[in-house]
Amino acid sequence: MRIIILGSAILGSAVLMACAQPALAQQPLAEVLPAVAAAPAVWSWTGCFVGGHGGGIWSRESWVNRTPGGAHTNLSLGAHDVASVLGGVQGGCDVQVKDGPLSGLVVGIQGDVAWADGAGAHASTREFGVTYDSTVRGLASVTGRIGYAAGRVLGYMRGGAAWQRGDSGAATIITGPAYTASTTRAGWTVGAGVEYAVTAWLSGFVEYNYADFGTQRIGFTPRLAGLPPAFVDIKQSSNVVRVGVNVRFGG
Repeated sequence: MRIIILGSAILGSAVLMACAQPALAQQPLAEVLPAVAAAPAVWSWTGCFVGGHGGGIWSRESWVNRTPGGAHTNLSLGAHDVASVLGGVQGGCDVQVKDGPLSGLVVGIQGDVAWADGAGAHASTREFGVTYDSTVRGLASVTGRIGYAAGRVLGYMRGGAAWQRGDSGAATIITGPAYTASTTRAGWTVGAGVEYAVTAWLSGFVEYNYADFGTQRIGFTPRLAGLPPAFVDIKQSSNVVRVGVNVRFGG
């Protein structure tokens, strides 16, 4: 009798399970299994950007007279500094290594151009009543950059080619402006900065750059009748501090 009762119980359980299987198969998986929280997206600096910046430029110029037959040929005429605020735009692209031993490495390329309007002058160290002056009009560069990203913080170094545009001149206390010249000088630049991603599409940065334009012989055009052409070797270097924002896209 006990065997009959036990067998009936087992048979009933098997029938109930067989009937329940179709109902479970029709039930959505999300209702059967517990929900799994989505993993947070990993930030990446891969993508391109455009933006604007502002800051200051400090340029140093040293003058040496190279006018043939002049009274002070091959002698130093002195030096002066030029300081100016600047503002401009920039754009570029970055690629971040995501895996392996170089994970976090960021490499990219950037171009920028800025406008300035700072002037400086000094009295000649060789001539009485003569002053030499210059004005910085603009600055541009095309650089590569390499850095390391710790999440949304990117520390980087950059280096490449630079150009600086400006005007130069000479004047006397008697005649006023006597010579003038306008040049765009080519050189090299290096710098370093830190950039922080505020959102997925907006970042801000602060950086310092040094630009060296070497020594270039500048031909000066006379502004007064009877004056001969003049030539001066001008050695120039600049320090630039910039802060700015970038709009990022294409990551």
